[in-house]
Amino acid sequence: MNRLGGAASAYLRSATHQPVDWHPWSEDAFAAARAEDRPILLDIGATWCHWCHVMDGESYEDPALAEYLNAHFVCVKVDRDERPDVDARYQRAVQALAGQGGWPLTAFLTSEGDVFYGGTYFPPNGKFGRPGFRAVLEGVLDAYRSQRPQVLESATQLRSHVAGMLTEGQPGEITPALLDAATEQMARAFDFRHGGFGTTPKFPHPSAVDFLLARWWDTGEAWLRDVVERTLTAMARGGVHDQLGGGFHRYATDERWIVPHFEKMAYDNAELLKVYLHAHAAFGTPLYREAAEGIVRWNLAVMCDLERGGFAASQDADVGLDDDGNYFTWTLEEAQAVLSGEEWEAARLRWDIGAAGEMHHDPQRNVLFVATTEAEIAQALAIPEMKVARLLASAADKLRAARALRPTPAVDRSLYTNWNAMMAEAFLEASSVLGRDDCRAFALTTLERLCADAWRPGEGMAHRGVPPSTESGVTDAPLMLDDQVQAASAALAAFEHTGDERWLRRALDLATVISTAFRDPVGGFFDIAGPGGTGFLSQRAKPIQDNPTPAPNAVSALVFLRLHAVTGDEAHRAEAEATLRAFAGRTASLGVFAATYCRALDALIRGMSTIVVADTTTTELTSTALSTYRPRKVVLRHGYPASSPLSPLTSSLSPPYALLCSGTSCAPPARTPPDLRTAMESFARTG
Repeated sequence: MNRLGGAASAYLRSATHQPVDWHPWSEDAFAAARAEDRPILLDIGATWCHWCHVMDGESYEDPALAEYLNAHFVCVKVDRDERPDVDARYQRAVQALAGQGGWPLTAFLTSEGDVFYGGTYFPPNGKFGRPGFRAVLEGVLDAYRSQRPQVLESATQLRSHVAGMLTEGQPGEITPALLDAATEQMARAFDFRHGGFGTTPKFPHPSAVDFLLARWWDTGEAWLRDVVERTLTAMARGGVHDQLGGGFHRYATDERWIVPHFEKMAYDNAELLKVYLHAHAAFGTPLYREAAEGIVRWNLAVMCDLERGGFAASQDADVGLDDDGNYFTWTLEEAQAVLSGEEWEAARLRWDIGAAGEMHHDPQRNVLFVATTEAEIAQALAIPEMKVARLLASAADKLRAARALRPTPAVDRSLYTNWNAMMAEAFLEASSVLGRDDCRAFALTTLERLCADAWRPGEGMAHRGVPPSTESGVTDAPLMLDDQVQAASAALAAFEHTGDERWLRRALDLATVISTAFRDPVGGFFDIAGPGGTGFLSQRAKPIQDNPTPAPNAVSALVFLRLHAVTGDEAHRAEAEATLRAFAGRTASLGVFAATYCRALDALIRGMSTIVVADTTTTELTSTALSTYRPRKVVLRHGYPASSPLSPLTSSLSPPYALLCSGTSCAPPARTPPDLRTAMESFARTG
């Protein structure tokens, strides 16, 4: 047993049995390195990471290699989901050295935490064009002992280089031209043939799709709608979408969205749920509703703590080192064995199930993706289309039941504040657009749990939500900006969906934390609270790129703009404007990676739409306000809050009514849901 047995992280606990004398990230580890004059081996990974498990099995479970490591290195293991602050800094360093990053991240540090060599996966013996791990260790140790001055000089230079990379702020003027330039960048990156942005590997970029959807709504330009629909349709029909269980895998390895890396992440699915809900509300496309319903179904079946609230962090891709998505994929024989003759004929056409599949490690295994429409299947089999739908539904049920009997990839039950807040907010939107009261109830239960377990009075939200009575094993991570801004955003969503001012007060409390504990005096916010820390944590980062979650500085600007729309407090708008100005000189060239910044800048330039609703015996007007697509909207209840800038306009109105205002103009009060829907779809709309 090494030092990881009491860790809160499931990933760290999974390494407890390894013969390596692992330390968690701590000052004790660095003190040991200084006392023993040893270099530090830093291993950063995650429970969902396939190659992390491979390297664990090949190298860190090898007694001979562990003996060598224990004799010559101080070994530190980090869960990148638990310590994104550590990961962000050391990823930049290894990327600068090796030209690439990723997981597992393998870095070699001085006793002060500076990087002097690193890479990602190292096989035990040289293969895949990579040097063997034992040879790497011997070379690193020799350099550290025999070339110490050069090693230290190189590490110091790299520290300075990384410091420059971590500060992404560059002040500039805020103009609509920034949005035009970013839109053009995204258009150039768009794959018109297969949807999405870039080539391979292909990531979803939901914030970019959401931004372009709003641009379409504003301008009416057909090509913007085409980008949104091609991307969302291709992903929903692709193998990156779990056609049986619902939810989306992390990314596709091919440009057609067919072959994924099979892990499923809470943060991906939260943002994808939102954008599919928005697109369904905007276009009414059944496929987008089905994709959203699938994300909800997977969460409730696999990821949710149904008793106490809370969303798990991730579901693994594999169940063993030689596995590569076997739980999610099918051989022809496996599928045919559980289906009737008619079901099989429809299923093989629908999901392209054949003798030759898509998986390189086992060419017989098929990734299920939508290859054929129901109408085409009906024509090919000479049967009615309604019968095809019934056959496919029964085939999916049988395949799902058969899959459930397989060894199931593990679920990391860690409750991270930022990801839980993101998913809770998405579930609140799902409750309105899909008409799911269960989603609303679970989202609110989750937020109540976060407030009880993660809120530190006078400080902010901790990254991991744990009750105060179970603090043992929890790392001493600093407070992180992402947790504060995502929790504030979710609290505002809860206020909109309930009218309960407790949630507005919590959002305001968090806004105070953000402004006081994280602000950079020159503009924008740092990613962690307070200066100082071990190793590269002494350097504070100021991120603006979505990588892969929405950039917390951009989310903070959205939060402050929503607070301004709710309360009328000009200080909130000024905070948002100062934040956006602090990055305006940098973001035009970032394209899809600045999508959340663009959404916030768009909200600042075009302004928010505020809808004040007063229902009587029903909630139909409120439901319409929440479920109808209109970008940059905020929904308030009559009289709440009293500080709302629209209060003077609504004080003389008698329920039922809904008053929609955009900028300095308001539509006539709507008295019925159809009237409100018409106003939301047309008032002050130029496109």
